[in-house]
Amino acid sequence: MGALGFGGAVLGLPGSAFSQEKPAVQGFEKTAATASTSAGWTPFSDRKLRVGLVGFGLCQFGAMFQFERHPNVEVVAVSDLIPERCDAMAKAVGCGKKYPSLEEMVKDKSIEAIYVATDAPSHARHVMEVLKHGKHVVSAVPAVFGSLEDADKLFEAVKRSGLKYMMFETSYFHEDLYAMREIYKAGGLGKLVYAEGEYFHYGDTPLPSYKGWRDGLPPLWYPTHAAAYYVGVNGGSFSEVSGLGMRSALEAYNPANNAFKNPFGTEIGLFRTAEGAAARIGGSWDTPGHPGEIGRVRGQRGSFYDQYEGLETKLPSIVRPPLPPNVEPGFHGGSHGYLMSEFVSAIIEDRKPLVDIAQALNMTVAGIVAHQSALKDGELMKIPQYKL
Repeated sequence: MGALGFGGAVLGLPGSAFSQEKPAVQGFEKTAATASTSAGWTPFSDRKLRVGLVGFGLCQFGAMFQFERHPNVEVVAVSDLIPERCDAMAKAVGCGKKYPSLEEMVKDKSIEAIYVATDAPSHARHVMEVLKHGKHVVSAVPAVFGSLEDADKLFEAVKRSGLKYMMFETSYFHEDLYAMREIYKAGGLGKLVYAEGEYFHYGDTPLPSYKGWRDGLPPLWYPTHAAAYYVGVNGGSFSEVSGLGMRSALEAYNPANNAFKNPFGTEIGLFRTAEGAAARIGGSWDTPGHPGEIGRVRGQRGSFYDQYEGLETKLPSIVRPPLPPNVEPGFHGGSHGYLMSEFVSAIIEDRKPLVDIAQALNMTVAGIVAHQSALKDGELMKIPQYKL
């Protein structure tokens, strides 16, 4: 309405979202630091959180979030099952102590928190192992891998532990989604009515992965980059879904050729949310075109897609918060540094992390059920709910 001159407002992104380096892997954009990245950041504690890092696979994720650069962190140990990768991660983060496995690292009583960047099928098991040894934990996505039973077990383990759990969902700190969340909190969107989220990541052959876990992977078993464009805005959840799967022409998605018996290279879920909105969440591995994670929302007071258009005239700042000196926004649309800083400060300040266990599972489990629905030709199915 503001664009048409009816007294509303239009608010666009600051601009750095479109100045990213071209990634080697689709959707893996890096945003460099600017002079303003750390402007206004002030020290908030003298504490040094002692952190361990696990996993240095295809994307070298264990070293990608810059824990070693945070002034309130000491990286005390690293681990990878493959010795050469373990050595490379130790060198990348400047750490001398190495463990051959997560199971050995968790025994180190000097470590307070562990970042789990292992293969996706192991996330839930590894997170629960870390919690069992009394350490805070942050995990790469997804929270669980195709298992509703694991989701329930993980939820109970986190609640029982009393420790901090966070999932590194990168979309949460994309410039657009960060703006949506801040505007929503300020009332500029009102009640959400509709949301869309997409994670499109083309590859005519699957990316290399530990024990081939990516080979033939159902797209909506890896849903959080797209589902965040609803859950990450208002903290809500999906209650029902009708999923559609499109059979792929690629051999990797011949059910006879993958461990999941999955025929779909593209899946789309039409969701009803617990708050009464509708959402369309899509994932695709087999269609060339625009990559990465994108989304939009529409609410009763305003909408956001690249910019805000709506009724609210007193809008909040949509500039992401300052990072500690030497910490860059990083990869995945400039989200890594912000996620790491959020996890560290949540522990030191003893507060709930932004992407807590309930939001992590509400995003992940929605995709698992959507895939089940797609296998049943779109049958409308209920989605388990997680709430703290």
